[in-house]
Amino acid sequence: MSAPFLLLQTRPEDALADAEYEAFVRLSGLEAGDVERFRLEAAPLPSGFENTWNQRYSALVLGGSPFTSTDVDRSETQIRVEEELARVLGVVIEKDLPFLGLCYGVGVLGLASGAVVDRTYSEPAGISHISLTPEGIADPVLSGVDPHFDAFVGHKESTTKLPAEAVLLATSDPAPVQMYKLKNNIYATQFHPELDPDGLIGRIEAYRENGYFDPEDFDAIAHLARNADVTAAHRILANFAKIYLPR
Repeated sequence: MSAPFLLLQTRPEDALADAEYEAFVRLSGLEAGDVERFRLEAAPLPSGFENTWNQRYSALVLGGSPFTSTDVDRSETQIRVEEELARVLGVVIEKDLPFLGLCYGVGVLGLASGAVVDRTYSEPAGISHISLTPEGIADPVLSGVDPHFDAFVGHKESTTKLPAEAVLLATSDPAPVQMYKLKNNIYATQFHPELDPDGLIGRIEAYRENGYFDPEDFDAIAHLARNADVTAAHRILANFAKIYLPR
């Protein structure tokens, strides 16, 4: 039996953290026993975790976050979390270990690998129209994904310049870097493949005043979400699970 995935979370809201875990498991086609989780905002990682996690887990997945890695005023918790993630990702990159970063993961992975991450290409909460590059079409994690698809977004920062040797897998007009790959096993998406319509609505309700969108647009975004088809993005999770947690 394959070792489980570990979902690293940084959301302090219990309901949102639980929903994120449930959605990742469900949309990946996995079972609860296939995915463990650790809430970084609540407690530090065990000493030496960065050098030992791959002995227990098949892959790391970093969920989204209310943190933004380019924040000027960061809390002590955010500073600790990002220092720990930098150590973990340093080893992930060095050893090419399986990793999937979702939204927040783009910024954290980018900063760990030499990318330029800033607020040039922010996107308000809603839908983005994603296009795969030729390299994306050929990548196994994007196998069977339509070359043009919709996905949910909502981010204040993004990647302006890719890390050296990174491969751009997906792009969009508002944010040119929507998904990329480092080496053979390290992936990050700017969009949210772990969100379905209920998931996005839950997020915008919780973060209505956090600057991801104009609060007056809440009803319009919720209506858009209820009528959206973002199932193509979900296939990315299923592919990642199939590759790194084979049955």
